[in-house]
Amino acid sequence: MRMRKMRNLEPRMEKCAAYRIDDAAAHKGTWRQLKPDCTALWVEVGCGKGKFTAETAAANPDVLLIAVERCREAVVVAMEKAKAMGLTNVFYIDMDVEKIEEIFAGSEIDRLFINFPDPWPRKKNAKRRLTYRTFLDKYCRVVKENGEIHYKTDNAPLFEFSVEEFAACGLEVKNLTRNLHENGIVGIMTGYEEKFHALGTPINRCEVVCKPFKLPPVEKKTANEEE
Repeated sequence: MRMRKMRNLEPRMEKCAAYRIDDAAAHKGTWRQLKPDCTALWVEVGCGKGKFTAETAAANPDVLLIAVERCREAVVVAMEKAKAMGLTNVFYIDMDVEKIEEIFAGSEIDRLFINFPDPWPRKKNAKRRLTYRTFLDKYCRVVKENGEIHYKTDNAPLFEFSVEEFAACGLEVKNLTRNLHENGIVGIMTGYEEKFHALGTPINRCEVVCKPFKLPPVEKKTANEEE
């Protein structure tokens, strides 16, 4: 997520220090100690400004939710939401999701959320998409077997690409829809989702069942790879 630089970023971060995890790697394998009575550990990658994060944490007080976002300006806005709501079961990490295996142990996560990731539309950037097979391999190592990835996007080409990647990795897909809110609002919406739903843009969603898999071979580049 891209946002304008904040001149007062550090003071705002400091005021939300209770919600920020500085040394995430130190919690690897022991995240549940942050909430010993939690019934599950959920992780959201690319939480943005945190509307979905805060509302999900509020609706599931027995769950420990960890939100990952590389844009620090977005993280501070997300933390401020959680603080204003008085939440005690959500924490934030400002880092790139590519490092997810450095901070979570194998099978430590019960559920992973991927909401409206950057589509990286050019073919040469396909490997950067958060549903590319190498990312799926990382997720399936840290999410427990039969745990789930809940995925939403307004970008139809990205969704079709993602469904193909799930199939290539042999992962089961459940509850797939290409128009989630067709008959009324379903579940908690992100701020981004609200805006695009209001414009009439269909929201794609599915759930992916995690399991260990052998990473499929990377497709060879073609003449159109740069497009």
